[in-house]
Order: sequence, then structure tokens, then C-alpha cells
Amino acid sequence: MAEQRIITIDGVTLTVIVTRKAVKHINARLRDTTLSISAPCAVDGADLDRAIAALARRLIRRVHKQKINYEENALELVRRVAARFPDPPVVERAEFTLTEARWGSYSVATRTVRLNAVLLRMPRWVLEAVVAHEIAHAIHPDHSPAFWRLLRSVCPDTDRAQTFLAAATWMARTWRTLPPVERALLAGMSDDADKA
Repeated sequence: MAEQRIITIDGVTLTVIVTRKAVKHINARLRDTTLSISAPCAVDGADLDRAIAALARRLIRRVHKQKINYEENALELVRRVAARFPDPPVVERAEFTLTEARWGSYSVATRTVRLNAVLLRMPRWVLEAVVAHEIAHAIHPDHSPAFWRLLRSVCPDTDRAQTFLAAATWMARTWRTLPPVERALLAGMSDDADKA
């Protein structure tokens, strides 16, 4: 007999259908907003709950990653920014990823640029500045003065983007701890509030 419940993971509400079976491992399949779980009969309820949350998070992020890479041609974007460089490095692959570790990366070995999917929600000049930053690492694998000179020459918004990303990171980490009144004030500010 299947057990049904509703959970919300990463802001996505799912209907979870759990079926206990003679299986060795907990398995999951996500279709639209229905998560089907088959679990060994002997697995403990608390262990199952943790596994369901972890599997749901992994599957939701996988689907989201596929969706954003389908909607936005990352390789086209990266190659367009790479063309600004005096001697553009070869980029064979580019993709948006879901990571908490960094804004982007470039692998010289695989000629791949990976970009944090959160950048898609930010102003385009910020996204392009991160792309330029990662491509500049193909030429200067450090943060030497030569790296920064090159980066600023192909992307004049570099320093502005660095400041924007630092502020966005600070706000994301601080948002929940701000009193509700202050959150409401910040959310209500217009873009031209500083012109007053």
C-alpha cells in the first residue's frame, strides 16, 4: 500500500508517493510535481524522510538545470564574451550549474565554462562580467595584476560586477536575520531611490 504526502523542497511543492517494496535501496523518480519513491520495507522512518528530502532536492535541481540550459544557450553567450579578448581561448562547452561554491569556473583541460545558474536572475552585465572573469583565467590562471588589466580591458563593468556580487551574497546571507520591517523597507526600495 502506498503512502502519500506533500513536501516542499527548494520552494517546489511535491506530492510524494512512497511504496515499500522488496528492494535493496531507496529509489526515486520525479515526473512534473510527483515524486515516486520505492523503499525497502525495513528502512527506518526518519532515515526514509532524510533520503526523500535529499533525493527530491537532487532531482529538482537536475530538472531545473536542464531547463535553464535549454532556455539559455550558455555556449553562445560564453563565445560571444570570449570574442572580446585579443586572443580568444577555445571554449568547447558551457553550462549553467547549481552550486553553492562559486560563481563560475573554467577548465583548461576540458575547455569548459561552468556558470552558477543564479547569475541568470541578475543583470546581464553581471553575468557577462563573470563569464569574462572565467575566460580571463584561461590566459592568466591567477589574480595577478596582468589578469585584472586584461579583464578590465575586455569588461569595463568588472569592478561594478564584483561589488554587485558581494552585495548580493551579503544580502542573501543576511536576509532571514533582518527584522521584518527592514526586509519590507528594502523590498520596497526603487532603483532610483538613491537619486532622491
